[in-house]
Amino acid sequence: MTGALARGSPAVREEAAFVPALLSEIRQVIVGQDYLVNRLLVALLCDGHVLIEGVPGLAKTLAVKTLSEALQVRFSRIQFTPDMLPADINGTLIFNPNEGTFTPRFGPIFANLVLADEINRAPAKVQSALLEAMQEKQVSIGGSTYPLESPFMVLATQNPIEHEGTYPLPEAQVDRFMLKVIIGYPGKREEKLIMERMTAEQAPHARPVVTPAVLLAARQAMRAIHLQEELKARTVTASAGGGMVAGGGNGQGPVGSGKSDPSVVNASDVEMLEDLVLVAITEAQKKAQDAAQREMGKLTGGLSLPFKLPF
Repeated sequence: MTGALARGSPAVREEAAFVPALLSEIRQVIVGQDYLVNRLLVALLCDGHVLIEGVPGLAKTLAVKTLSEALQVRFSRIQFTPDMLPADINGTLIFNPNEGTFTPRFGPIFANLVLADEINRAPAKVQSALLEAMQEKQVSIGGSTYPLESPFMVLATQNPIEHEGTYPLPEAQVDRFMLKVIIGYPGKREEKLIMERMTAEQAPHARPVVTPAVLLAARQAMRAIHLQEELKARTVTASAGGGMVAGGGNGQGPVGSGKSDPSVVNASDVEMLEDLVLVAITEAQKKAQDAAQREMGKLTGGLSLPFKLPF
């Protein structure tokens, strides 16, 4: 990610100068999971929300908490359970008997970074309490509307392997997330480093290195990046059902190479991105198959299977 920023326009490079320091602080705590960390920063800079899917123990919650510590913003964690109510998230009105009036008591949604942990453990009416906050950046309590402080970002996690007692997210809720990140297990070298860090005398922590004002300025700089008309047309075509172009390499270099203005994104950049996406999907499928084969090997005691896994 830092390499792409180095090729940007001077304005983008200036406003995004905090990214290397932010990544450094996050990696003081989080071992590996570059796929997750980079996409958290992408959503953060693009003012989006992220849905993180993975089995327990993969540092999903820790990554979000570490990001909040490095950003000097207010962090709130909501543990979703089947018995929750929407008021447990947004807040409610409390009657004051001395004055005979109702006063709002704000819920945990009033923070900068909100972690919705195991969001699919709560029913749809509770999940829908996030809709207004994620889209409109405001919360309605008792007929009054209260704006949320910027930056505001929801990072939700869900466990894909346990479906009993869970409630799948409705389509309208999924649409509010800019990215869905599926993460897997770390490698052996990373597991060893995790063990060393977690058994040290003092657990690692991230230092605050970025202020909300700096982050908001970086977002504004990103909005100044020019998109060519050809790119706009290609994006509309893809979103209307055209999908990614399933083709080979196009011979293009890194994003921004060969262009007089590195702050302009053209169609060749999208073609290269499509190729990268196809490669990433293929690699993810191979990793998933290898992981399943290893787990099956553990269950069968290393015996060879008379069949092949269907993926």
